[in-house]
Amino acid sequence: MAVATMKCGLLPLSQTAMRCMPVSYHDYEGPALNLDERARLVRDLGTTNSMILRNHGLLTASPSAAEAFNTMYSLEMACRAQVDAMAANTELTYPAQDVVDLSVHQYQPKTRRPFGLLEWPAMLRYLDRRDPSWRS
Repeated sequence: MAVATMKCGLLPLSQTAMRCMPVSYHDYEGPALNLDERARLVRDLGTTNSMILRNHGLLTASPSAAEAFNTMYSLEMACRAQVDAMAANTELTYPAQDVVDLSVHQYQPKTRRPFGLLEWPAMLRYLDRRDPSWRS
């Protein structure tokens, strides 16, 4: 995802982006062959569920497959929306910081139902329609 190479990281340009925040970052260290990198990945992930691996891609960590899948789906959609907005080569409109802070707070698991559990059955039905053999 192109956001992984943007110095600015993920910006609060959309509700989907704010839903994924806070996001952590990990600088690229080459192919993941050095086992010492594991400790740095854990350190950089911290208490977040989403991490942008700079110059590489995205990573999510959640208590369930449903939450991890939906977090990844939303993070990818947020990155796509940002790349599309920035490609328009026009001044971007940002929400006020208090609105960003409130939105991020309202999407936290302690504030609302865990991320993705509500959407999970619909996503499974979508996958079944798209490719019924995915379960095998």
